[in-house]
Amino acid sequence: MPLALITGAARANSIAAGIVPRLRAAGWTVVTSDLSDADVLADLSTHEGPEELIAEVNRRYGTITALILSHAHDVESGILDTTAASFDLHVAVNARASLLMIAAFARQAGEDGGVVVALTSDHVTGNLPYGASKGALDRLVISAARELGPKGISANVLNPGPIDTGWMDDETREGLGSMTPLGRLGRPADVAATVAFLVSEEGRWISGQLIKTDGAFSAAF
Repeated sequence: MPLALITGAARANSIAAGIVPRLRAAGWTVVTSDLSDADVLADLSTHEGPEELIAEVNRRYGTITALILSHAHDVESGILDTTAASFDLHVAVNARASLLMIAAFARQAGEDGGVVVALTSDHVTGNLPYGASKGALDRLVISAARELGPKGISANVLNPGPIDTGWMDDETREGLGSMTPLGRLGRPADVAATVAFLVSEEGRWISGQLIKTDGAFSAAF
């Protein structure tokens, strides 16, 4: 069976956790990683952590076919209260770690190549370091699609819009749901369906794209 590595899958209500059963049902062997409560533990804030994670998954499970980047560091702050240390940590986890993992993933890929899907966000104002680091992630994944395409590797960025993974209160949930043209908030299962297609043989021709699967939330503004 093909092997998928999904980062950021520790919390039971996370997007990553929602992707796991969908891929397993499609015949994938799925390995999860996080700081805790995952198949493989990894600290992606370090220089060594990302490459060590790929190497450990290779050692224990074999060659990775799909790399799904759903990890994130997120502490809200804006222009006036973002510290240098906070900004650096966001970039280290959300962008640098992703770059290093994609490179290590590409080096271990077999003749059939593979696929990268990275979860991103438009949230910037009031959440500046998170949004800026996600913007960097967008660029490096799209660049990977062009550079790694000759190796048979497709790469896309997926923006799911607001998904209630436990961070919303009732007012936020109702407000964002009413702003979504399809009439409800997205669910992890909605994201999982798109990821399952992108990593399938039928979906791997799609590459180098930033795809919004947000129920037209972004089109309402």
